[in-house]
Amino acid sequence: MIDQENPGWLSKVIFRKAFERDLPALEWNGQYRHFRQIYQDVFMLSVRNEAMIWVAELPGIELIGQVLVQLKSARSELADGKTCAYIFGFRIKPDYRNYGIGSKMMTRVEADLKMKGYERVILNVNHDNDKARSLYERLGYRVVGEEPGNWSYIDDEGRRQDVNEPAWRMEKKLT
Repeated sequence: MIDQENPGWLSKVIFRKAFERDLPALEWNGQYRHFRQIYQDVFMLSVRNEAMIWVAELPGIELIGQVLVQLKSARSELADGKTCAYIFGFRIKPDYRNYGIGSKMMTRVEADLKMKGYERVILNVNHDNDKARSLYERLGYRVVGEEPGNWSYIDDEGRRQDVNEPAWRMEKKLT
């Protein structure tokens, strides 16, 4: 737990690409255990330079944030492997929100993408998530359309989970 009266801990937060040993911590003490296979798959794609996982870490305490980025996708309008990347997972632990960590983390990820030659970043934000949409707009993202938000994944028990999360499609130009 952080001392909200003493923000000195903020200067200790580091942003880095995830290591394989970080994968269990991405589950946030079981809250996101159902995404275990997604984390493993994205990490394997990162080894092939088709994806990235970034984390925010408070050293000696815990991972406090995560960003999953697809660099190459079968849906080239989302991630074409050259100029357009797709952020499809972004979380900051609730106790660490509203300290600017999310903004710093997104800025770091965007700078890395720009350095790699990417010109645009795409993401979707749930229609009901006004706080996240507001953050993205402050960071320069603009709504460019809607996404039906139908997707599926295999959970940690091997079961298919179907998800319906209608979302706003947002885009930011990095150039």
